[in-house]
Amino acid sequence: MNETSTVTPDSTSPLNSDDLTSLPAAQPDAAPEAGETVETASAAAAPAAAELSPAAVAAKLKTLFPALFGGNGFKPVKLRVQVDIQARAPGQFSKAQLSGFLRRYTGNTGYLIALGRATHRFDLDGNQAGELSEEHRTAAREELARRRAVQQERVELEQAQARNRAGLLHDYERTTLTLANFCALKGVTEAELPGLLEIAKAERAAQPPREARPQFAPRNARPNQRDAREPRDNKGADRAPRGPRNRPGR
Repeated sequence: MNETSTVTPDSTSPLNSDDLTSLPAAQPDAAPEAGETVETASAAAAPAAAELSPAAVAAKLKTLFPALFGGNGFKPVKLRVQVDIQARAPGQFSKAQLSGFLRRYTGNTGYLIALGRATHRFDLDGNQAGELSEEHRTAAREELARRRAVQQERVELEQAQARNRAGLLHDYERTTLTLANFCALKGVTEAELPGLLEIAKAERAAQPPREARPQFAPRNARPNQRDAREPRDNKGADRAPRGPRNRPGR
């Protein structure tokens, strides 16, 4: 089934997870693929699904449909794929189990990378099953960019906090202030300080050793370069001294 820009996500959309709330309304893999239910009559006739952990659901789907969920890479799944799974494996999975799996699967960073590059979706047998709209590819790329920005902010924050802890430990080891005054100066409580110092010590111990700087001899211990030079060959030592030039008329 081809996608249209009018698809509206519902609460069970595989990309409606907490970390994908910034995607636009026409989201990659927005329901109905995880939100559609099997017809009422078929659902009532199907046996109840066994209780399975998320990992067990993923492993079972990989075994049943290796062309789509197996292999090392991700493939964009076709719309309404949950209906196809229920039809091909009746009673083996509940709606909640499939919705949870698809939410995690299509929210995976690797899946979004594949979604941003692919041109088609794929069915349970690994065959092409409709083109990917540019709108969905763009939404996947925007989500990846958002995640990278969030990750970069987190890294920068952690680095800044580590620098602050290192500075706190450095100053603590050299301070002459009382504990109360030191904590007031640094803006931490006396209860927080020991924990921060322990973290700083562990971080310092984990750092690779710094290379020792080359030791230079003191200035007064250096040999005099002028005295250390080899004497020049005195090639003119045996020459007779020059006298005044003989000029005509004298």
